[in-house]
Amino acid sequence: MKSVFQHLPESVLAQILENAFQWFVVVDKESRILYINEDYCRFLEVSRDEAIGQLVEKVIENTKMAEVIKSGITDVASPHYIKGTYMLANRVPLIVDGEIVGAFGSVVFRDMTDWKNLSSHVRTTMDKIQMTTRKSYGFADIKGSSLAIRSIKETIQMIAPSDLSVLIEGESGTGKELFAHSIHEQSERRDLPFVKINCAAIPAELLEAELFGSYDDSKKDHRKGRFELADKGTLFIDEIGAMPLTIQAKLLRAIQEGEIEPIGSHMNIQVNVRLLASTNRPLKQLIEQGRFREDLYYRIQAITLRIPPLRERMEDFTELSNTFLQQYLLKVGKRRLILASKTREYLQNYHWPGNVRELQNVIQAAVYLAENETIEPSALPDQLKQARKREHKKFVKLQEAIDNLECSMIQELLEDEKDKSVVAKQLGLSRSTLYEKIKKHNL
Repeated sequence: MKSVFQHLPESVLAQILENAFQWFVVVDKESRILYINEDYCRFLEVSRDEAIGQLVEKVIENTKMAEVIKSGITDVASPHYIKGTYMLANRVPLIVDGEIVGAFGSVVFRDMTDWKNLSSHVRTTMDKIQMTTRKSYGFADIKGSSLAIRSIKETIQMIAPSDLSVLIEGESGTGKELFAHSIHEQSERRDLPFVKINCAAIPAELLEAELFGSYDDSKKDHRKGRFELADKGTLFIDEIGAMPLTIQAKLLRAIQEGEIEPIGSHMNIQVNVRLLASTNRPLKQLIEQGRFREDLYYRIQAITLRIPPLRERMEDFTELSNTFLQQYLLKVGKRRLILASKTREYLQNYHWPGNVRELQNVIQAAVYLAENETIEPSALPDQLKQARKREHKKFVKLQEAIDNLECSMIQELLEDEKDKSVVAKQLGLSRSTLYEKIKKHNL
């Protein structure tokens, strides 16, 4: 092997590394990048000159190169979530004379479709990543001490040990999935699968197979749906209001009978699933519109949790904002960061249409945009500051606005000109009228 490389010009080796249909990165023992191929740089949207010498975690998100250097253990075929999708990565420690001097990493498949179809092993890995979540959130992650949140927590503690279905209502961004996780983690099924599916994110023609599975008799291929994956555990159906009526009927049977029939199969499969569902649309309204089955509604709504929007639980604002602030401080490696009083005022007076999720995103962005140890209003998105201005215009009465403007104009002129006759002339007023207004505004 050594003799082979000796006969290869450096330019040929460079061509191999740049055109191997893989992305490569090599780091030293301090996790600083020594080499990264151009194709990888284009994907990461960074120039190679900028990347070389940087700590790898600053260039590649969610990288585990430092862990491989520390442990000395090769990490092969590991799902790597980067720029919004999962890829398949290999990470290998580089050892010279028995000492770890760095690590080599490669991304083997850059397109999820390619490697999902590669083998049943990879498909199984993807199913686990996309469908099953174990203990992502817990009861302690529900932040807030408002009356509404305390009441919800008490209800969860009472109902979690049962197998009763629960309907979770709330606007987008209120954290409905967090509450579903909390119910599961407080239940006797906590060590069993928690499987989720979002009805609004999956095309209607695919949703039935995703829920109930499918069977290809010619290939003897049985693909499990979410019900089977959640067997003996919890199935969380997010945005159930977006589910087509035809599938609602099959869901009702699955809940009532505890059995499902995969597409293409004539055999029923018994399942033991605890059902949790959420909606950001009033289901009663959908029933009136003929878009949701009334019998299914009454089957899932016996226990209903209504998650209040953030604007109705602003007493929880400080705890929530501090939680997110500390979370992202740790992530970016900053020791200290506080909200300026004006920044906090903007945040507390905003109406938060995106609820807790929007607050989380705003805090995250502000942590990255802060130039020193204080988050100034300049780090906030424009809509927060514009909303504050609109709020003033909306709630100040016309006469009050006129009086404020009048007071401001007179005060400004009096600061520059002490002769009230001159000021009265500038304002187009008589001297006596000016004195009346000065007295009215206590100037």
